[in-house]
Amino acid sequence: MGKKKIALVGFHLHIGGGARVMSIISNYLHEQNLEVHNIIVQDELGYDYSGALLNLGKIKSDPMTIFNKIKRFLVFRRYMKQQSVDVIIDFRFRKGILKEFLISRFVYNRKKTIYTIHSSKLDVYLPKSNFWANAIYGGCFRLLALTKEMEKATKLTYPKLENVSTMPNPININEIVDKAKEDIDLDFEYIIGAGLYDVNIKQFDKLIIGYSESVLPKKNIHLVILGKGKLLKYLKSVAKNYNVEKLVHFLGYQTNPYKYFSKSKYFVLSSEFEGLPMVVLEALACSVPVVAFNCPTGPKDAINTKENGLLIEHQNVEALTSGMNTFVEDLDLYKHCKNNALKSVHKYSIDVIGKKWLNLINIVSLNEK
Repeated sequence: MGKKKIALVGFHLHIGGGARVMSIISNYLHEQNLEVHNIIVQDELGYDYSGALLNLGKIKSDPMTIFNKIKRFLVFRRYMKQQSVDVIIDFRFRKGILKEFLISRFVYNRKKTIYTIHSSKLDVYLPKSNFWANAIYGGCFRLLALTKEMEKATKLTYPKLENVSTMPNPININEIVDKAKEDIDLDFEYIIGAGLYDVNIKQFDKLIIGYSESVLPKKNIHLVILGKGKLLKYLKSVAKNYNVEKLVHFLGYQTNPYKYFSKSKYFVLSSEFEGLPMVVLEALACSVPVVAFNCPTGPKDAINTKENGLLIEHQNVEALTSGMNTFVEDLDLYKHCKNNALKSVHKYSIDVIGKKWLNLINIVSLNEK
């Protein structure tokens, strides 16, 4: 009997939490002697992966035409039929109803398919229509939310879906701790935030405003932001308007953000919404406490207030400023949270979460017999 075949389907393997999770799971399943097939829609690689790769982005036309969409669909379908995989795990954003219906019926074996939901903004992954949600996902093996709260929200929104459960994001703690040791060339104290800013989900403008009104600028504690996006010019203008442009540093996308996380005083999450933010888990793994807006899902699962960080009333910038001040004024509390940071995320280690994935994969296979 050959190796069990697992297909991981993602938008890309480059930037962002969903892609990072796919990368980690790809490597883990390969290490467990499973045959891994990585399928990506966009020709964007950055994270490492293990196993075979089908890069549908390589055959994407510019501009995109209906004929090219059909060609890519048929290539995808043919590959899945040829490989005859045992389990499919889909990490993609899924917005096009017709496209997702066709994939579910003509590319995937729905009984072998696990779909993931990586955000509390459910309509990025599921259609708003209950009819179409049931038509596409009702027959799949499992829909996985990142937190119990997301699972509950999904069940309330889509009451006919009976295959919803929870699977948290994993992190590779050993890799993070090792990479965190690398040197950086910053010669000032700083706090840090990270994420994409093509759209303003991370709300770095609110982070900059909250920072500008805190005691940190007066103490010469800078703000570093990692990531990239179209809003860079706007965010720089916010820093200038609030007279902190010389203290706010945009360092771009970093292949190793952990070396910057680990040297920071603390991490700040100012997002409008999240799923279970990888950056929070990774910052904690770098022994860095976190100050975070208590957005609908995610931060409360990782942060225990005054134990490994501070949860801030959602969207309250004044409270965010107060939280930032607390961690530079109450040194005993800060040290306590810093000392607890790393051990607080051991439950999210790939060694722990990976075993849950293996158990689920085995259930899918048994279900097929």
